[in-house]
Amino acid sequence: MKEEKTTHFGFQDVPAGEKAGRVREVFDSVANKYDLMNDLMSFGIHRLWKRNTIELSGVRKGQRVLDLAAGTGDLSARFSGLVGSDGLVVFSDINASMLTQGRERMVNEGRIGNVSYIQADAQHLPFPDQYFDCVTIGFGLRNVTDKQLALNSIFSVLKPGGRLLVLEFSKPTNAPLEKLYDLYSFNLLPKIGKLVTNDEESYRYLAESIRMHPDQETLKGMMEHAGFERCDYFNLTGGVVAIHRGYKL
Repeated sequence: MKEEKTTHFGFQDVPAGEKAGRVREVFDSVANKYDLMNDLMSFGIHRLWKRNTIELSGVRKGQRVLDLAAGTGDLSARFSGLVGSDGLVVFSDINASMLTQGRERMVNEGRIGNVSYIQADAQHLPFPDQYFDCVTIGFGLRNVTDKQLALNSIFSVLKPGGRLLVLEFSKPTNAPLEKLYDLYSFNLLPKIGKLVTNDEESYRYLAESIRMHPDQETLKGMMEHAGFERCDYFNLTGGVVAIHRGYKL
């Protein structure tokens, strides 16, 4: 009898086919407080991390951008302004409740002319090959069941000359910061989650999923394996977060 493939959900090993459903439950639980929790968890610094991602993207007027794991649309909103009326931003998330939250926010901000919405799995993107000038995925890759498959799929939908930017929690670059970060993540963060969303376990999963995510060099290697060239990364806040960038040449 063939053994079922497993993957990690936080620190747990679960059947690979169950991870997407478990992640969906996490985000269903926190969707309506997602923006508030982002501000509380990062002390507002997530806005600077996202601004750096936008600046590194090199997105210009008339281009097509795919924003994966778009959440409530922080990156998509900025890209909408950059690409203009002749460009396109595809706002995508695998989670329907997050997609709904994001779409409502974007419509309320009047960003309706050059933004389209699709519920999609990063591992199996439903777009033509060589379609996008830029793909971003912000704080979402660590939740993907097969990260290499997702990177391969992203490579396929990028045009030659296109680029991928991955904004994700990573590994702090010095030991004292790492200890402080662990203390915050495993002790304080779940308590904030319980107070604000009445959901301690989802934020415990968040802390665990960050620790299970590949470090900076490992993720760079995975991008190169998918075919990306000139891959580099930029550590932010002492490596608590990193932006990885790669090009399809």
